Amino acid sequence: MKLRFQADADLNQIIVKATLRLEPSIDFQTAHAAGLANLDEAAVLKRAAEQGRILVSHDRKTMPGHFGRFIMSEKSQGLLIVSQKLPVYRVAEDLFLIWSASESEEWVNRIRSLPI
Repeated sequence: MKLRFQADADLNQIIVKATLRLEPSIDFQTAHAAGLANLDEAAVLKRAAEQGRILVSHDRKTMPGHFGRFIMSEKSQGLLIVSQKLPVYRVAEDLFLIWSASESEEWVNRIRSLPI
């Protein structure tokens, strides 16, 4: 099954737009569209998991710990931590590469950082 991405509220939303410009058929939901603005990390992870989406976040301080606790009891489609120092075009290209070269089953309960 093709990957589906979920941006959290911390992610620069321009990354979503840039990724969709590269490939409009990528299913990449914004935090606003998913109603994530006022949810804590555990609820964000749960919502992404329920929808079968890989969570994409800039939050490298707290999200990995929350993710580790989450996958001890639940299944996640994965977590991608994006460096804020990367140019938007580079993040979009990396996300496109991940989307085009892998299947969602390969990302279950995995965490990775960008750049790849």
